[in-house]
Amino acid sequence: MSLKVLGIGDNVCDKYLHTEAIYPGGNALNIAVFARELGKESAYLGTFGDDEVAFHVHDTVQSMGVDLSHCRYCIGENGCARVHLVDGDRVFLPGNQGGISKQFPPVLSKLDLAYCESFDLLHTSVYSYMEDELPKLATVKGYISMDFSNHFEEEYFQKTCPYLDVASISCGDMEREEVLRWMKKLLEFGCKHIVIATRGAKGAMVLVDGKLYEQSPCLIKAKDTMGAGDSFITAFLVTYLEGMKGDYSDFPASGHSVGITKEEEYKSMVIQSALYRAAKFSAEQCLRDGSFGYGKTVKLTEEDLQLIKK
Repeated sequence: MSLKVLGIGDNVCDKYLHTEAIYPGGNALNIAVFARELGKESAYLGTFGDDEVAFHVHDTVQSMGVDLSHCRYCIGENGCARVHLVDGDRVFLPGNQGGISKQFPPVLSKLDLAYCESFDLLHTSVYSYMEDELPKLATVKGYISMDFSNHFEEEYFQKTCPYLDVASISCGDMEREEVLRWMKKLLEFGCKHIVIATRGAKGAMVLVDGKLYEQSPCLIKAKDTMGAGDSFITAFLVTYLEGMKGDYSDFPASGHSVGITKEEEYKSMVIQSALYRAAKFSAEQCLRDGSFGYGKTVKLTEEDLQLIKK
């Protein structure tokens, strides 16, 4: 059976003020979309508003084949983040702090949890406001993944990590030893299996059951790096989990030892292949605008124009 991936929590539009366009995004939504683009069955469970932004995100993702059957719909503004280009650099300006999805994040019912049981990977984020639901999610059989982005708060890690199989952090220009220190802390705080640290142009570091792997980036002339980290995380986890399905035990001791004959050798090969695929896939995402394209031209509001002037 094909791997199934569920994104739970945030969805937004990234409003590019310099081009007057909105692009669907949000960490949890991106994971579902990227999994779908990788050919996997995927779904998104979150809250949509009822404004232009909400309709664009919803209709775009639905047209891509992502299941939205367990989403919530509320009256109010959908999450919307503002992005502007200043001297060639992307700058985030004040948005609406997640909009309706922050006010009304999903509260998981027994029906939702029964639905969640069918997924191999369930992913949420620090922007999803799903912390209180993590104990429920931890009861399902799939891998529970959470992206902390660049939020490094030990108290928050202590609260959330015990329910996670996978934790991801965005480390930017942080020195390697500092990155490794935080990765080990996430394991100490209770994350069970995998810690992923994306480092932009420095590549990525991954701890899998305590063993460190590193991956160089596939450097290209990027058009837009929005969603690059999310696409890396998705491709790595999908490839790794798919590779680790089935029997991968050691060969009998009486046999030959040519090629891969040990569980640990096979696991290392799967991880390195997953890292390679993740680096390539994330590079491809940088060749289009927004997290995954599908921009829509909009008229800037008076608030947008005032923020540009500041």
